[in-house]
Amino acid sequence: MDSIKNLITTLGENAKNAAKTLRSATTMAKNSALINIANQIKQNRASILKANKQDLANGKNKGLEAALLDRLMLDNERLNDIVESLNQIVNLPDPIGEITDLKYQPSGIQVGKMRVPLGVMGIIYESRPNVTIDAAALCLKSGNSVILRGGSEAVYSNHALYACVKQGITQAGLNENCAQLIDTQNREAVIELVQASDYIDAIIPRGGKGLVEAISNSAKVPVIKHLDGICHTYIDKDADTQKAINIAFNAKTRRYGVCNATETLLVHASAVSRILPELIAQYLAKGVELRGCKKTAKLSNKIITATEQDWHTEYLDAILSIRIINSMSEAINHIEQYSSGHTESIITENYTSGRRFITEVDSASVMINASTGFADGFEYGLGAEIGISTDKFHVRGPVGLEGLTSQKFIVLGDGHTRK
Repeated sequence: MDSIKNLITTLGENAKNAAKTLRSATTMAKNSALINIANQIKQNRASILKANKQDLANGKNKGLEAALLDRLMLDNERLNDIVESLNQIVNLPDPIGEITDLKYQPSGIQVGKMRVPLGVMGIIYESRPNVTIDAAALCLKSGNSVILRGGSEAVYSNHALYACVKQGITQAGLNENCAQLIDTQNREAVIELVQASDYIDAIIPRGGKGLVEAISNSAKVPVIKHLDGICHTYIDKDADTQKAINIAFNAKTRRYGVCNATETLLVHASAVSRILPELIAQYLAKGVELRGCKKTAKLSNKIITATEQDWHTEYLDAILSIRIINSMSEAINHIEQYSSGHTESIITENYTSGRRFITEVDSASVMINASTGFADGFEYGLGAEIGISTDKFHVRGPVGLEGLTSQKFIVLGDGHTRK
């Protein structure tokens, strides 16, 4: 226990010292580090994929669920996406040092706000090795040092990617401790990290609901979190038939093990006959298990009658719950009761209905005529995301560069004294 505590103390001290140097690091130096990391990934592609294959083999032997294996898997396309996200982050404006709202006051002083890093971030994540890069890159560009703690199921992949991060940072002349990886799978390290309030300014957990709740309950450090992604797609009575079918199908089947996948489909009763039979046929052909309300279950003998628990469930699998409703108010009330506050979408050609939906639905992302699969930092132009927050403080939705910053007041005077 003492050795783990000492490890976190050392990492925390290193990170705090690195954060001091990052505050004044130039945009050029930070971008250089990101470009170097991208080049390292391209140069070490074979060894990264080899490490990932080892993790996948171990995961299959341990009986990991298909959704977790999908999150864990890296291939050439996903590595290309990681490199592209690094390039996007390079091209994004550096938020640090931005001064806004600078105004003269009656006393003659000027008062404004300057954007600054949060300081030291702790990122705890499961399955997804790409988070090693996303987290390090976003923290670097936003001037934060970061301590990374990946899950045991991705240990080889995380180490291979972290080697690229460390090499890229040192090549750019930055403090090598700007990004550190906890090199133990002892769970005590997580407990110590989330309680290290002397060193850590914020914790972001990325993983299952159980992990996030456990961290939130034991943390002494502020936690930026989302508990789960119970996302809804609502097909309105004024929905275009083909748009509705295409969007609802994509929102569920693009990838099952992601937090922005639609888990519940709501369909207005007057749109059922022209949309739902074809959509059900497509889902079943794709191998999606359907669980529907009593009205929905009458449409096919292959539909299982949904239970109350289904409306509360984030499946992260090829399972979808469907409910037929009689009004938009009923749809909004269902979302209010069962949503996790992640992402909801309405499919409609009625402008007034769309505006009402995005106004009344209280989730981090609310969409009109678009797949919930777009709820992603990369798709939102953030370069990548360090997580999707369903909190309301201090950041909500995909957490990109600006979400990893705060503001401080600055005052400009010229010998001004207060009367």
